[in-house]
Amino acid sequence: MPRRGLTAERLIRAGAELADEAGFEQVTLTALARRFDVKVASLYSHVKNSQDLRTGIALLALEEMADRAAHALAGRAGRDALTAFADVYRAYAREHPGRYTAARLPLDPETAAASAGVRHAQMMRALLRGYDLTEPDETHAVRLLGGVFHGYVSLELAGGFGHSAPDPRESWRWIVDRLDALLRHTPAP
Repeated sequence: MPRRGLTAERLIRAGAELADEAGFEQVTLTALARRFDVKVASLYSHVKNSQDLRTGIALLALEEMADRAAHALAGRAGRDALTAFADVYRAYAREHPGRYTAARLPLDPETAAASAGVRHAQMMRALLRGYDLTEPDETHAVRLLGGVFHGYVSLELAGGFGHSAPDPRESWRWIVDRLDALLRHTPAP
C-alpha cells in the first residue's frame, strides 16, 4: 500500500529541492527516502527507479524555465526578447542550480518530444523571427544562443569568473549586446 502523502509529484519536487541544495548528482532514492523518513522500498510505488526520478526533475525544470521564458517574452521582439530570454535562462540557473543541471539530462526521444524542451525551441525560434533570419541561419542561431547561454552560466555557477573585474553581470550584458548585433547584421545567404 502506498504511504499516505507520498506522490510522484511530491517526490519529484522534493528531489528538485535536494538537487538545488546538494547538487543534481546527489539526488538518489536513498537520499529522498531519508528526507521523508521512509524506507527506499516505499518510493517504488511512486517512481520506478532513480532514473525515473531524475527524468521527472528534468521535466519539471524544463517546464518551469519555459513558463518563465514565455512570461518574459510576452509582447517583446528583437533585442528586448533576446535580453528577456537570456536573463530568464541565467536567473533560473542561479536560483536553481540543481534543477538547471537536471534540465540538461539527455531524454529519450519520446519523452523529449513531449517535454517543455519543445516550447524552449519554439520560443527561441519566435524571438529570432525579429532578426529576419532564414534557414539554415536560424538553426545556427538557435545553437549559438544555446551554447553561449549554457557556457556562460555553467562557468559562472562553477565560480569561473572569481572576483575579477569587470563584474560578471556587466560581461553578461556585453555578451547579449554582441549577440544582438551579430544577429541584426547576419548577411542574407
